[in-house]
Amino acid sequence: MFDASSPCDKPLSLAILAMGGQGGGVLADWIVAVAEANGWYAQSTSVPGVAQRTGATLYYIEMLPPKDGHAPVLALMPTPGDVDVVIAAELMEAGRSILRGLVTPDRTTLITSTHRAYAVAEKEKPGESIADPQAVNAAAGIAARRVIAFDKDEAARLSGTVISAPLFGALAGSGALPFSRESFEAVIGQGGRGVAASLKGFAAGFERATENALPETRIARPKPADIPASLGAPDLDQRLARVKALPESAQVAALAGLKRCIDYQDLAYGDEYLSRIEALNALDRRHGGASHGFAFTAAAAKHVANAMAYDDVIGVADLKIRSARFARIAGEMKAGDDPLQLTEFVHPRGEEVVSLLPAAWGRKVSASPAWSARIDRWVNRDRRIQTATVRGFLQFYMAAGLRRFRRKLLRHENEMRHMAAWLALATRTLPINYDLARAVIATRRLIKGYSDTHARGLSKFDRVLSAVPLLEARPDGGAWLDRLISAALKDENGEALDGALKTVREL
Repeated sequence: MFDASSPCDKPLSLAILAMGGQGGGVLADWIVAVAEANGWYAQSTSVPGVAQRTGATLYYIEMLPPKDGHAPVLALMPTPGDVDVVIAAELMEAGRSILRGLVTPDRTTLITSTHRAYAVAEKEKPGESIADPQAVNAAAGIAARRVIAFDKDEAARLSGTVISAPLFGALAGSGALPFSRESFEAVIGQGGRGVAASLKGFAAGFERATENALPETRIARPKPADIPASLGAPDLDQRLARVKALPESAQVAALAGLKRCIDYQDLAYGDEYLSRIEALNALDRRHGGASHGFAFTAAAAKHVANAMAYDDVIGVADLKIRSARFARIAGEMKAGDDPLQLTEFVHPRGEEVVSLLPAAWGRKVSASPAWSARIDRWVNRDRRIQTATVRGFLQFYMAAGLRRFRRKLLRHENEMRHMAAWLALATRTLPINYDLARAVIATRRLIKGYSDTHARGLSKFDRVLSAVPLLEARPDGGAWLDRLISAALKDENGEALDGALKTVREL
């Protein structure tokens, strides 16, 4: 809290860390404006990050009341250990401010949002590479004199504004600056568009600023939803009854898988999915699944759905023109009544076009290097398609319309053949080594996407499964296969997997 009774001989310093689109510049301008409105001198500077979400922009503000009629000389950059307030628009940015020495226990009030906006480094890895927010929790409790932390992104969404408004409100409510709430609100009121929403967000931040403890912000996986009593239609409820007949450990995944397969194709495809899970569950029961909590069936319920609802050009085109997607983007962009124009960047390859051919025809074309090369020359280039235009929308609409023919196309034939071989290996392994069979099912998580991503996943999938014969006789075979899966997800090129496979071969 600011002590008004003590002389203010040193500037009050504030550092703001925000990504593009979070209103960091607006927040800095508001802070300068509120200081100047109260007769203080204030100065702000900024150092932009490397790129969108690979580096936050750092805004630095110093302010000082007038003294003896002389204007002060204010610094352009923060000095570690000499910052009064650090404002972070995202939890990991708070952590980075601590690492940079901007937050100190004898001086700094840390105001941070607890939500996550994942960095490129977190999203680029094939497996789990999300930073642990508990480390920031622990560090903030030690490094800062005072912490004001809550989900300001949620407060912004509920207020219909951007996160800068709740951050500004939290700053006002913290008492770190010697200015009244009314002067903060007056600065917002001087703006033009969005004043009402910004004031609402400011109020939400102000009210939460009195909470002085950093809450638990560990990103826990959501608890599985309860199985509903009804899906709202008789034909769907018949399928729901089949889901409820499965082991309890598999029901949530099976219901999600059913919905995905129906959305991906049709009701008959959902029935095909349920039939596969029921057959696998029958095998599971015969081979001691009850004593293992039916882990094999539970894994199959999740991964068979992913195998059946594989990523393809048809599915991508369908998702890009769904009204829900346009509504979501319009909401995120605060478009309101303004027209929304989207440009989609696509780069089809020849093999993807061939995969859309009828299976018999596609096999012939694939077997011909000349035809494959010719088609690739025709289509393999970058394209920018505007879905707001009739021509652009129709291109995706026609590609999505191939859904009705999907089961007759080359890609579907290849995927179903691959899935059959994968499930055959799992069911052959089940009587020999239950946990290893469960891990064989889980290996499917390596395959995702399409084009080069899909090809790399298939390569890793095959390499991991090549170790199954070596692990069948080991009681810990399933654990070893899980380690291989984790190694395969560590890097794009599979270098970690090479090392792990070498270890398995030497067991």
